[in-house]
Amino acid sequence: MRIRKRIEEPFGWTKTIGGGRQLRYRGRERNRAWFKMTAAVYNMIRITALDTATT
Repeated sequence: MRIRKRIEEPFGWTKTIGGGRQLRYRGRERNRAWFKMTAAVYNMIRITALDTATT
């Protein structure tokens, strides 16, 4: 269950904060690009949080 939480956390963040409950665009490519951008933002937020935790 601990591993599952770590895996599902980004998807929950994408749904609630990232606005990923419904598709924003028509077409697979535009929605895929939007998802990649949202995942990149999540990773940047995570990196900054990890960086501040170590100092």
